[in-house]
Amino acid sequence: MIKFFLMVNKQGQTRLSRYYEHVEINKRTMLETEVIKNCLSRSKDECSFIEYKDFKLVYRQYAALFIVVGIDQTENEMAVYELIHNFVEVLDKYFSRVVSETLNLFIIKLFFL
Repeated sequence: MIKFFLMVNKQGQTRLSRYYEHVEINKRTMLETEVIKNCLSRSKDECSFIEYKDFKLVYRQYAALFIVVGIDQTENEMAVYELIHNFVEVLDKYFSRVVSETLNLFIIKLFFL
């Protein structure tokens, strides 16, 4: 099961966060900080799956944007890895080219309109 979905830029700023289980606001900030630090500190040669506390992190980097998904231990990492790629492909088709600024506009349209 997916626990959360994050979109983060290279500076470590969260651009989108969606939680599928209740997490208190102050704990979300701490969780996001630790998750972002773990993902940004890894090299491109390392695996995109990380064991973290009681769940796994699956992430992909697209230019200056990281997409991180937190999943439970029973979820298939490769399926989530492909889900991230499919999500980005859909955004790319919809917006013609996915860049950070375009994603910000997409997020605003998707969640606030």
